[in-house]
Amino acid sequence: MNRTLKIFFSILFLILLIAQTVNSQVRLPKLVSDGMILQRETPVKIWGWASAGENVKLNFNNQSFETVAPADGKWMITLPAQKAGGPFEIKITGSNQIILKNILFGDVWLCSGQSNMETTMSRVSPLYEKDIENCENPNIRLFQVPVRWNYNEPQADIQGGKWEEANPQNILKYTAVGYFFARELNAKYNIPIGIIQCAAGGSSAESWISEESLKAFPEQYKIAKQLSDTTYMRNLLSSEKAAQWKWFDELGKSDLGRKEMPWSTPQLDDSAWPTLQIPSSFRETGMDFKSGAVWFRKEIELPENCVGKTALLELGTIVDSDSVFINGKFVGTTGYQYPPRRYNVDSGILKAGKNNITIRVVSQSGNGAFIKEKPYQLTVDGQIFDLKGTWKYNIGAKCGPSPTATFFPGKPLGLYNAMLSPIVNYTLKGMVWYQGESNAERASEYKTVLSTLIGEWRTLWGQGDLPFLFVQLPDFMEPKNEPSEGSWASLRYQQLKTLSVPNTAMVVTIGLGEKNDIHPLRKKEVGQRLALAAEKLAYGDTKVVASGPIYQSMKVKGDKIELTFSDCGNGLTTNDGKELKHFAIAGADKKFVWAKAEIKGNKVVVWNESIPNPLTVRYAWADNPAGANLYNKDGLPASPFTTEP
Repeated sequence: MNRTLKIFFSILFLILLIAQTVNSQVRLPKLVSDGMILQRETPVKIWGWASAGENVKLNFNNQSFETVAPADGKWMITLPAQKAGGPFEIKITGSNQIILKNILFGDVWLCSGQSNMETTMSRVSPLYEKDIENCENPNIRLFQVPVRWNYNEPQADIQGGKWEEANPQNILKYTAVGYFFARELNAKYNIPIGIIQCAAGGSSAESWISEESLKAFPEQYKIAKQLSDTTYMRNLLSSEKAAQWKWFDELGKSDLGRKEMPWSTPQLDDSAWPTLQIPSSFRETGMDFKSGAVWFRKEIELPENCVGKTALLELGTIVDSDSVFINGKFVGTTGYQYPPRRYNVDSGILKAGKNNITIRVVSQSGNGAFIKEKPYQLTVDGQIFDLKGTWKYNIGAKCGPSPTATFFPGKPLGLYNAMLSPIVNYTLKGMVWYQGESNAERASEYKTVLSTLIGEWRTLWGQGDLPFLFVQLPDFMEPKNEPSEGSWASLRYQQLKTLSVPNTAMVVTIGLGEKNDIHPLRKKEVGQRLALAAEKLAYGDTKVVASGPIYQSMKVKGDKIELTFSDCGNGLTTNDGKELKHFAIAGADKKFVWAKAEIKGNKVVVWNESIPNPLTVRYAWADNPAGANLYNKDGLPASPFTTEP
């Protein structure tokens, strides 16, 4: 063999050796990492990947464990049950070595659902400034599973994330519901609490169910199968992206407010611009506009003491997106309708005397609006300058509605494959679920869907009937003066019926909602009520009153109906000291009218003189049952219900 061939084969051997070494390195899933909290008092799984046949050794707390990676390379070691505490180190050795540091044992809760589970402490910070200031607690830790979707097959691992302690540097990105829930449990039981946030805004319940289980829901299964077609998906993404880009590009080119003198220029002569009142919807002001771009301008007078100060600009919420300027300087933008507009204004922007505020709003579907009953103000060094009232406006560009884009988190299967499946080996204390908004339009089947999800998740984790806590939808949308139907009312009832699934608990949030915001801010009470439910269901504290009144049965007594409740705690009452509200009654014609209602012990008697033969009662049966006031004396609200089967 000549020298050249020898060199060639030597290099090839080295390459193969290096490749083999790289491929044989022990790897861990993202969730098994520094700072993690492992479930106490039960065996826990540690898993990862290595080369087939590779010996994997784990050292923990003066104990050693070994296994050999099987043919597929996925190995698993089970640690024996440990008491709460730490910190510990875990050393894992194969052809390489990994040392995991700052490990605690405590209780681990999976927090899943849609945007109200995702809603961050930053979003709700105006209500909870002191809670944020005093959040330092290394025994509360959060892992956020990145939002991804896959319609082809369950994935081996998630795409990122890390365990983060509760402290001022991290707290603003914490799930607000999850944080307050964890804080309550940590304070009561003095053990570490880990939260795995596996949630996605806009997700449906079917997003979190496997392909096999979706077969029970033919329409959803059909959607999932269509999205699993890679050619279809590639063409869909390409066409939608092109259409969206074209719409925004043409809007930008035709917008008069972006021409020679931008309409954000403070010196712009806007004396001929028409006026409107903010907050309001574009439609109610009579504006001749549906989709496109509209510019709004207002001048405010600021005193000398505002010069050189930072400020906070609050502009409620805006449909759909906005870009904001003060004195010609860009101060912030938001790309969709739901987040509250809170923009920090740098020092050097504000001046004494007249200051110009300009807002460019893009309406994509003809529902442009500044949402009412939200803050519209500029705060400078404790001084508040009200921005509600008269503004000038001008239409920059009109166009047709923007092309629709598929919202993948709302589609079935995708989140199950990409986010849930990779984490099912991680041992839990229980599960928390806050979802339902995206299923409201098909509310009638929600109990079946959610029951399927609960059963499948419990099977996946293989820990028996893990405690499953869920949040009933709060009040939302404009209240109505007469008894009415509503998709949210129907979905709440399906949630109530899901309590028939063993080892579940429901948190009622009537009274915590906001009629004009699908993401109400009062997440602290939600977390606290979830903690009460956990204390009773998962921790066995039988003396805890964990729920408000739950309807049990009815009896017709002449022209009245007597209702019996469970979970009365220390007795039934109203939360406002007034007579009971939001009870409706109907006879055989099923035409509901408002009823009188009276508490008698732990029962409620309901009647209306116009209905001598009553058959059915409803309570808080509306999308927004404003004023519903049946509570127990422990401060927890009754669940909405109907006596209909």
